[in-house]
Amino acid sequence: MTSHLLRKPQSQSIGEGITLIQEVLTANSPLEYVGFKLIDLAVGAVYEQTVEQDECCIVALTGKITVSEGEHRFENIGTRESVFEKKPTDSVFVSGGASFTVEAMTPATVALCYSPALEPRPTKLLPASGVGVVHRGKYNNQRMVHDILPDSDPSASSLLVVEVYTEGGNFSSYPPHKHDRDLLPEESLLEETYYHELAPKQGFVFQRVYTDDRSIDETMAVEHRNVVIVPAGYHPVGVPDGYTSYYLNVMAGPKRIWKFYNEPDHEWILNRD
Repeated sequence: MTSHLLRKPQSQSIGEGITLIQEVLTANSPLEYVGFKLIDLAVGAVYEQTVEQDECCIVALTGKITVSEGEHRFENIGTRESVFEKKPTDSVFVSGGASFTVEAMTPATVALCYSPALEPRPTKLLPASGVGVVHRGKYNNQRMVHDILPDSDPSASSLLVVEVYTEGGNFSSYPPHKHDRDLLPEESLLEETYYHELAPKQGFVFQRVYTDDRSIDETMAVEHRNVVIVPAGYHPVGVPDGYTSYYLNVMAGPKRIWKFYNEPDHEWILNRD
């Protein structure tokens, strides 16, 4: 059965030296608030875009890039050759109506994370030095998080962006939690995408996306450079032994706050001694 939530990588040329790897937008997915693109750039390639009604976080996943928007120019940003160096990277935030370019100073992979521009915000460099690094979980539910654009950072009006690393033999986004009800302060409504990478590349993880009424209930074998779409529901990730999981999360909804709800059947694991 073909999954409606799992997107395999494409390799589509969209310009000289520019390869589109993933494109998950509101026009081609069940999402209303979140968009995601992944592009590979050859040295000297220039990607151009105008974000009309959206805001965008441009993440230098790997390689060095220069981002220009109006009077702003952020040169030679990016900190790593592989996401599995496990150190934060640089990003740039741009808001509705902005036209920007991304030029590759070295071979580069760039993530473009979109959500509605609810209010105008200035273009801003989000340097690696300002990215919070948080370790979450215990037992076999441990992961490391890079907070690129958390809800505590007012740079964006709706967009949230984080990176997560999970070692083999651990579960992440676990116990299963969701954020699909506009029910603050208990829970916020946030759609989400997961962009996955694996080390070594031939690995896979398992991700389940399911709702309480099981109107959504999919369990997927997710491979390198796949995207999983989470329009609603719980969304845990399990990582087999011997492999390391990386994923980049993009979240957005009507209110820019991350309040999640744990599935009651599994919440007990948090209180083990």
